[in-house]
Amino acid sequence: MDIHPFRGWRYRPPAGDVSTYLSPPYDVLAAEDRDALLARNPKNVVAVDMPHFPPSELGPQKEYQHAAWVLGEWKGEGTLRQDPRPSLYAYEQEYNWAGQTHHRRALLCGIRAAGLGEDIIPHEHTFDGPKADRLELTRQTKTQLSPVFGFYNDAEEAVLEHVWAAGRGAPDLWGELNGVQERLWVVDDPGAIRAVRAALKETPLFIADGHHRCTTAMNYRDELAADGGVGPDHEANFILFALVPRDDPGLLVLPTHRIVRGLRDDFSVARLAKVTEAFDWKRRSVDEADLYDTGSFLRRYGRGAMAFFDRHMAEIWIARLKDPEAMRRASPDQIDAWRELDVAILHKLVIDRALAPWREDVFIEYTPRAQVAVAACQSGRAQLGVCLQATPIDAVERIALAGAAMPHKSTYFYPKIATGIVFKPLE
Repeated sequence: MDIHPFRGWRYRPPAGDVSTYLSPPYDVLAAEDRDALLARNPKNVVAVDMPHFPPSELGPQKEYQHAAWVLGEWKGEGTLRQDPRPSLYAYEQEYNWAGQTHHRRALLCGIRAAGLGEDIIPHEHTFDGPKADRLELTRQTKTQLSPVFGFYNDAEEAVLEHVWAAGRGAPDLWGELNGVQERLWVVDDPGAIRAVRAALKETPLFIADGHHRCTTAMNYRDELAADGGVGPDHEANFILFALVPRDDPGLLVLPTHRIVRGLRDDFSVARLAKVTEAFDWKRRSVDEADLYDTGSFLRRYGRGAMAFFDRHMAEIWIARLKDPEAMRRASPDQIDAWRELDVAILHKLVIDRALAPWREDVFIEYTPRAQVAVAACQSGRAQLGVCLQATPIDAVERIALAGAAMPHKSTYFYPKIATGIVFKPLE
């Protein structure tokens, strides 16, 4: 990958604490989340990054134009200031999960926008609606507001040390977002930048999160290139990325559990088990099922084990595929690595097929927190909850390198990269 330093725009509050300016990425926010962030601080980044709702489709032109105007006002009044020299940015997130404190280090930089599957390797399909929304926002603001989250193999485990050695001392920016401590150091030392660029020159990059943002950046570059307005070093050639080594202990991948609504009233997991002969089923009491740490609980039952429960919540059913040929028959056009994914097995054999006798108007919600799925069933709002194990990162790599795409909502990289940490100009 071709790493590119840039002169980032950053919030500059007098006390240095940017907590009230930061936001999670736009695609995990509900309308009420946006409203809460703006109530806390009207200059929160969502005022620009989420100009209309839902961002899954193109909104009114005037909303994007207003977002660009707001961004210009912030720059003019000094709320945002541009760093004086091209820089890389050392970024650390400290967080707690399952009783443990984790630190995750990343490098924020520009990455040359070669075609997908070359230096930048995707693992998800993208959809037209979100890309149209992001592209119009990019056209108006001429800024990349939110980093794409990527990971790479740091064989020497030394690449980031060049950055962190140059970024000693108190952070240039800090804050807290949803319990995660956010810290940023500006690294403008030419020697450190050269060392990082050389070390990662031949290293491919995998997208963890932000496929729509990445594709949008490439589409925007292509638009400018078609008009003859992009030279080789134009900022539009480079995509804002947060790069994390794949073996960083803080690179946590959570499962994305399923909440299923729209099944007939006579549905139960007991009835479901009777029609899914490709699975082994075990019944467990609710009291012995630790669904706070679903990974540890489900690993007791082997790779691929899933927990099913219904609105009666009388017990938890553990299911594990016993007949791999069932997936070969159901998905003959897919590679083995795809057919082995828990989410693929769940959707192909259970949701798409076994649930057929009870389907009415099925709607699926997704959550990384098992307690949310349990509460949805206990309240009667949903008829089925399914908790899964996390998708291993090596499975993401295998599928991406094969040019295949993961099923929808296969991974949840935690925590999300904060939006508002640094903005990358495109002109």
